[in-house]
Amino acid sequence: MTQGCCEATATVRRRNASHEERRGLIARLRSRRFLVPIVLLLVLALGGTWFAVSRAGDGGEPFTQQELQVSGTPEADGDEVDLDARLYLPERTPAPAVLLAHGFGGSKLSVAADAEDLAGRGYVVLTYSARGFGNSGGLIHLDHPDYEIQDGRRMLDELAGRSEVSKSAGGDPEVAVVGASYGGALALMLAAADDRVDSIVPMVTWNYLPQALFPQFAATRDREGTEVGVFKKQWTALLLGSTLTGSGGTFSGTPTAEQLKNLAQGDAEQAVCGRLAKDLCLGYVQTATEGRPPAQLVDLLAESSPARSADRITADTLLVQGQQDSLFPLSEADANARAIASGGASVRLYWTSGGHDSGVDTEDLRPVVAEFLAATIGTASTDPSAAALDELPGFRVEVSDGTLSLATSASVTQLRSADLAPGVPTRDAQGQIQQSSTPQVRLPLTGSTQFALAPPGATPSAITSLPGAGALLGALGSSGAAAGSGFSLGALPGESVSFQTAPLEEPMTITGSSEVTLSVAGSAPEATLFASVLDVDPDGDASLPAQLVTPLRLTGLDEGPKEVTVALPSVVRDIPAGHRLRVVLSTTDQAYAMPQEARLYQIQLAGDEVLTVPGAELAARDAGSVVPWKAVIGLAVGTALILLLFALRAARRRGARPEEALADVPLSIEGLGKAYGDGFRAVSDLSFRVEAGQVLGLLGPNGAGKTTTLRMLMGLILPSEGRIRIFGHEVRPGAPVLSRLGSFIEGPGFLPHLSGRANLDLYWRSAGRSGPAHLDVALEIAGLGKDVDRKVRTYSQGMRQRLAIAQAMLGLPDLLVLDEPTNGLDPPQIREMREVLGRYAATGRTVVVSSHLLAEVEQSCSHVVVMAAGRLVAQGPVAELVGNGASVAVEVDDPERAAEVAKSVAGIEDVRVLDGSLVVRAAVETRAELVRQLVLADVQVSRIAPQRGLEETFLALVGEEG
Repeated sequence: MTQGCCEATATVRRRNASHEERRGLIARLRSRRFLVPIVLLLVLALGGTWFAVSRAGDGGEPFTQQELQVSGTPEADGDEVDLDARLYLPERTPAPAVLLAHGFGGSKLSVAADAEDLAGRGYVVLTYSARGFGNSGGLIHLDHPDYEIQDGRRMLDELAGRSEVSKSAGGDPEVAVVGASYGGALALMLAAADDRVDSIVPMVTWNYLPQALFPQFAATRDREGTEVGVFKKQWTALLLGSTLTGSGGTFSGTPTAEQLKNLAQGDAEQAVCGRLAKDLCLGYVQTATEGRPPAQLVDLLAESSPARSADRITADTLLVQGQQDSLFPLSEADANARAIASGGASVRLYWTSGGHDSGVDTEDLRPVVAEFLAATIGTASTDPSAAALDELPGFRVEVSDGTLSLATSASVTQLRSADLAPGVPTRDAQGQIQQSSTPQVRLPLTGSTQFALAPPGATPSAITSLPGAGALLGALGSSGAAAGSGFSLGALPGESVSFQTAPLEEPMTITGSSEVTLSVAGSAPEATLFASVLDVDPDGDASLPAQLVTPLRLTGLDEGPKEVTVALPSVVRDIPAGHRLRVVLSTTDQAYAMPQEARLYQIQLAGDEVLTVPGAELAARDAGSVVPWKAVIGLAVGTALILLLFALRAARRRGARPEEALADVPLSIEGLGKAYGDGFRAVSDLSFRVEAGQVLGLLGPNGAGKTTTLRMLMGLILPSEGRIRIFGHEVRPGAPVLSRLGSFIEGPGFLPHLSGRANLDLYWRSAGRSGPAHLDVALEIAGLGKDVDRKVRTYSQGMRQRLAIAQAMLGLPDLLVLDEPTNGLDPPQIREMREVLGRYAATGRTVVVSSHLLAEVEQSCSHVVVMAAGRLVAQGPVAELVGNGASVAVEVDDPERAAEVAKSVAGIEDVRVLDGSLVVRAAVETRAELVRQLVLADVQVSRIAPQRGLEETFLALVGEEG
């Protein structure tokens, strides 16, 4: 399900830049200019075709090929579907047949080498391009029973009608189905739907698709009772998003902007979805936009899942699953194995060291597959043997201890086996189901109560795995060069907590999913966390097995701390004596959708405070060490990638030298612009400076680009052009100069059961900031008084806002950036907030405030920047914009007579009588002379005031529509 993947480029043109998160995952992928191309290159270099068995050696039997066209199942609208197929016929027939299915994005050409190898072994082989791929017609329904599975049955009909295919005594063809990923799910579901299938070899595939793409889907429900999970956004976009724009030969032509708009708005009649069925297409776009799947998409994914039918499989089964697989982990094969075994069929497991993240090494799997096929369907010259099948181990696994071969520089694994697969039920002589169990080791954990911060915008995020590049990240993260460079891949300081075992007294092998029980409290009703288990050597160096994490979503935290038993990633690893195991909980991970608002979590051990580790008893086999030849290529590509990363980083460092002339300028923005993938520009050519001691108001109507500008200022999103400098240092994500900036952008996140003071103290410690917090100074400026020692749950909205300002002021940053700090406050609270900002600026520091309350900005800010349609409209001191040269209204007892006097005063312009008052345009120095002349003329003056304020100025600058 990984072939032909590319980044999706469709997005929706919207005027309001503050809604950028709703533009969908398509635009977000496109904005990562370097990440996705590199990932795709790695997929091509490392993965290729996931089941890529090459042509048989010189000893293989000769065979011939025939091109076929097989009628597939018609589409729902009645359109006929032709499937492009190819038949491989060995010299000796009749012979057992193998139906060979390809991966997602591939075609019959993707598995040509596989077919040639099997034909050379004496099998009749039938390959075809699944509907929606290659030269086959129809739409992609994602292995739906009514479409792709019915197509598979028609392929079985084709084989059954061939005289070259050997038949059983009942006249059914002797046939096996082999496939990987997309083809693997087809093998499982086809075997469940058609008892003509004798054996299957599904590889690196799924059990329940909603769970695979939304981990913890069925285990978590929101307040409405709807099942929710953690959206695996990168893999989903790489797979489904690729079909929208024609990657992998699935669709030709470029959609127009209007068609893409229809797509994102859910217009099923006008949307262009490539060759992806529109129900899947629109469900995917809604998911990418909202971060959770609609009910109709969940139903479709569930229907395309072997979980619904695997217990009906009667065919002998060999399940091959990859350890290096963040898309379909080992747990998916375990679930398939349990379901198949519960139905009474024979099932065997093979855990290879590869997977979707690094490619399946079929060089070593070739004899395993051939051995299984020979024992289940035989060959043209041999009959299947029940004894041969019984001799095959129930469980085989390639085990690594994390070391590298000095000869090949590749990861070294050893093939081991056991009679029974871990956790898979068997049947006794009376046919009763006997549950298999794996020995469990209980290791005490240590670690106090800890706190982890989820940063606003979920940036920066931990990087553990990327589609197609998990193995490379593991090598990069464990290399000394990478560690020394500061290039961070795993959980980030301040965003993670950890608990650790004592050094192991005896070596052990982890074979599956470990468990730990934790208690979690948070500042929000829900928590999204990512759990992992690390191998820590005696020197303290830690490595993440297979670069895998388990997403964890908790609900109901507003009712108090929640105790949960966490199933850690299913991995295989030799752990030597003297090593420790470390459990890590992180608040971020680049591969998943995460909450965008700031949150704070309190995490501690619960239950027995132990780590339960599965350790199956495995026997070493004669196969010895397994060193995939692809790993050598992978290492070369990885080395090139590392060099590229360091070159890019060095170039960025060279371009990031501070500008000495701006060393004392808190904020300088030059030529700033932000454009999105559809051509929409949220900000264009924006330039302004903010000097020390100023309180700057950033003004503009909705869609003016204010929030986009602040996010670029914070390093949360990257500008398309231009530069932002803080004290002369260019702003980049994670730039050290950001430590001189305090912010309140997305809203505060506080633990309600703790006091305000405790929340601030925990925030400072969890953020990993150096230097004194100046907590008392920040609290004095914020004006919370004794309320700071009350629990936050008792706070009013105004008190929470002031606590948030105090949080932003921790460490007394030289530059304070606040987005709508008075939202939700009543007039007295707004006045207090105005005084807070004034007191802070009085210390010589600088404040930037984005607000839509013009009157408040006029009273609290010394300077303003006005934006409209992403561009600078005006800037300068408030007094200059609303005062000098503006009109004044003079309340007098005789307006007409006063007008005659005003006309004789030098410097007075535009004399009018309006609503019973004298209205004139007069400079500040001229106004006093006007009053003097009116008094001398015996005109009584009761009041004089500017007739034009900031609101009038703002409307004049941006227009009434703003």
